Amino acid sequence: MKNVIVVIGAGSIGQAIARRVGAGRHVLLADLDTGHADAAARVLDEAGFEVSTTAVDVSSRASVEALAALATGLGDIVGVIHAAGVSPTQAAPATILAVDLYGTALVLEAFGMVIARGGSCVVIASQSGHRMGALTAEQDRALATTPADALLALPMLQPGQVTDALHAYQLSKRGNSLRVKAEAVRWGKRGARVNTISPGIIMTPLAKDELSGPRGPGYRRMLELSPAGRAGTPDEVGAVGALLMGPDGAFITGSDFLMDGGVTASYFYGELAPPQATAAA
Repeated sequence: MKNVIVVIGAGSIGQAIARRVGAGRHVLLADLDTGHADAAARVLDEAGFEVSTTAVDVSSRASVEALAALATGLGDIVGVIHAAGVSPTQAAPATILAVDLYGTALVLEAFGMVIARGGSCVVIASQSGHRMGALTAEQDRALATTPADALLALPMLQPGQVTDALHAYQLSKRGNSLRVKAEAVRWGKRGARVNTISPGIIMTPLAKDELSGPRGPGYRRMLELSPAGRAGTPDEVGAVGALLMGPDGAFITGSDFLMDGGVTASYFYGELAPPQATAAA
C-alpha cells in the first residue's frame, strides 16, 4: 500500500506544502475546479511526483466522504493539507460560512476517521481570525465542538448576526483554529496530529483578487506598515507546513501558527492599530 497525501484545494499554498512532504508518496489533488487540479498535477508530475486528481465540494458531506473513501482506496493516508476556501471578495457571507467553516469541519470529521497512525493534517486558516474581537467562552466552545451538520444553525451564524463577507470570513477562520484545537483530541486517539496555519497576505491568486478588489488599499497599507514590510510567499508557508507535518513537529498538535509578517502585531500595538486602541493605550 502506498502512503497518500491528500491536498484539498490545489492552489499555490497547497502545492507548496505538497512539494515539501509529497516526495515518494502518492499526492491526491482535490479541487472544486478539476481543471485547476489537473493544471497543478501537471506541474507536480513534471517535477517527479506521483499525482492523481479528483473533484471535491467541501461544502457537501457526500463529496467530502467520497474523497476520503477514494483516498483510503489509494493507500494509507499519512497527510492531509486542507487549503480550500473562498475570500471576502470572492463570495457572499453564506457561501463563506458553508465553504470555509462547515467545509473544514466536514474535512476534519471525515479524515479524522481514516488518517493513519503517525499521520498529520494542516488546515490553512488566516490572520483575519486573529483580528476579530474576542468571542465568549460559550461561542468558542460552540464553534469548536458543535457537530458539523448543526454548525451553520448556530444563532451566532445567522444572517442577522453575520451581515458582511469580512465578518463571515473572520468567524470562519477563528472557527477553524478552534475546531482544530478540539479535533486534536480525537485525532490523537488515532496517533495523528492536526494544526492550523494562519497566513497573512501571501502572494497567491486569491490574494491578488483581494489586492485588486475594494479592500485593496487597506491590504496594501497593511503590508507597508507591517514589521516585515512585504507580502509572504507560498514557499514560506510550505516551510511551516513541512515542519508541522514532519518528524520535527511530532510534539505539535492542536496549535495555530500565525505567520503574517507582523501585521497582527502592528494591528494591536503598532501603526495599524485602530484609533480607539491607540487612545486606550
